[in-house]
Amino acid sequence: MSDASQSLIQFMLSDIDGTRQQIEALGITLPTVAFNGANIINPDGSLLKAHRINAAAARTSLELFASEAVAVWVFADDQWLLLNPEGDYVDHERNTLGYDFVHVASFDDYLDRIDKIVAASKDFELLKRLEVKLNPLIAESALAARSQSYYLDVTALDANKGTALETLADALGVPLAHTAAIGDAGNDVAMFLRAGLSIAMGQAEVGVKTQANYVTDSNADDGLARAIERYILPR
Repeated sequence: MSDASQSLIQFMLSDIDGTRQQIEALGITLPTVAFNGANIINPDGSLLKAHRINAAAARTSLELFASEAVAVWVFADDQWLLLNPEGDYVDHERNTLGYDFVHVASFDDYLDRIDKIVAASKDFELLKRLEVKLNPLIAESALAARSQSYYLDVTALDANKGTALETLADALGVPLAHTAAIGDAGNDVAMFLRAGLSIAMGQAEVGVKTQANYVTDSNADDGLARAIERYILPR
């Protein structure tokens, strides 16, 4: 990151979902994006902007997920809420977030202020089917998209990384043509479509790669650093 800093490139993290360790480790002093763009957070942890899920769309999503073999999580009030502590990927998410869940009996008390809903499952094909089934039901106010092969996320319609990129660029006075987006998931495509330069990580699905200007190496092969060196610093 030192080369990027010396070249006056402003680097921001997208979709940190509450994890502060990455910000501190990289020395980032700009706003960051969480929950697929639902929250934009200042470096001091305060909320710059929030897009929350419409209560009716949240209820529709939760009712559908409750009828399927998926673990269901809700992010609201700066907390990770869940019904089943033994569900798929709980340990993985705890390690990723750096904080623990709050076990609740129901999500009903949070319906009017949900940042993100997640359906987690080891059945990747099930999540694909649920994505197709849910979107027509919530299309007027929310969006379902897989952030990983094992996570199906539901956020407000305006809570996408493309809108977040526009908000951040405007706040910093940077033209969108001078921005670059790097990602590996389906929910990164909205960001690719707005950025001046888009780069897909090597581990991304083919459908994501086809939406990017370039494809870099995978995480395992230092793809992010290589993308900055090959495609961003030379500009």
